[in-house]
Amino acid sequence: MGATFSSLADLQEVRKALAEQRAREAAQALERQQQERRTQSEQDLFRKAAGAVQPLPDKGRVLLKQERSAPREMQYQRDEQAVLQEAISDEFDVATLLDTDEHLSFRRPGIGPDVTRKLRRGDWTIQRQLDLHGLRRDDARERLGQFIREAHRQGLRCVRVVHGKGLGSPGKTPVLKNRVHAWLVQKQEVLAFVQARPADGGAGALVVLLMASRG
Repeated sequence: MGATFSSLADLQEVRKALAEQRAREAAQALERQQQERRTQSEQDLFRKAAGAVQPLPDKGRVLLKQERSAPREMQYQRDEQAVLQEAISDEFDVATLLDTDEHLSFRRPGIGPDVTRKLRRGDWTIQRQLDLHGLRRDDARERLGQFIREAHRQGLRCVRVVHGKGLGSPGKTPVLKNRVHAWLVQKQEVLAFVQARPADGGAGALVVLLMASRG
């Protein structure tokens, strides 16, 4: 059964209390709505100010970018290879590889004797010359190695190497001449060589035939 009221005054008091309660609840609801609107407005304002945002990568993984070989490192490797190519020995015994004709010529296995004959006759045009006069042994060896390698790289086939006759050496022994023979034999680019004709330097020079360049 519902509550009973002893008088009209009690009923009015109850109605007043209920009205006040509903007013408080309405005010609280309105306050919550306004707070939600303010929060949403602040979030929208932050997004506009921050712009597009990407999530951070997972810290559990470390991604290492593969580095490309630096140009300096590649150049170093090429230099190292060139040094190996120039590693020609002073102790190499060339005597058994030279043809024992009057001028001591050289041709690699598989190269026919007609090649050295044509070299002596001047059938190949001399395209470049290296003069080793006055150089110390180590300098001469280095210069010769570089000269042969560069000539081959540029596609030259026939070159002349001037080593001198050794007349200025102690005992007038052609020390550099003999060493040049040994150095040339060790260069894989050299197919053959002969003593130059008198007009091209005679006993003081060699005419050298190089293999064809692949480049």
